[in-house]
Amino acid sequence: MTEAGKSKTSVLVVDNEVEFASTLAERLQMRGYNAAAVYSAEDAYESLKESAPDVMLLDLIMPGTSGLEALMTVKSNFPDVFVILLTGHLEIEKELEGIKVDNFSYIVKPVDLTALTAMIDRAKTEMMNKKRLLES
Repeated sequence: MTEAGKSKTSVLVVDNEVEFASTLAERLQMRGYNAAAVYSAEDAYESLKESAPDVMLLDLIMPGTSGLEALMTVKSNFPDVFVILLTGHLEIEKELEGIKVDNFSYIVKPVDLTALTAMIDRAKTEMMNKKRLLES
């Protein structure tokens, strides 16, 4: 994807680890994404009400509302947002068994920024293609 295409991709980083979330958002901004960070599921819901991003990076384990609960709420209310779960657990497949939602994926921490940006770009392309199909 071109740099111009990236600048149009909005990303919301949701992670209770403030330094991690803010640093990741800054690194995405340096790569041309419109990225912001919030530090709880509740803050993410408020942000979504104001402006839904193309892609949400959502920590799986947070105090209060868990990432899985947040995933279900986001997908119920904002089905067009592609969610990428962030987790430090290698055995995430067990936690995701039975989850039946569209437009989500996951990546294991520590995050490889090159792999993550490729995933964000793929997610944006996939969502744009689905939107075009629905409109035709």
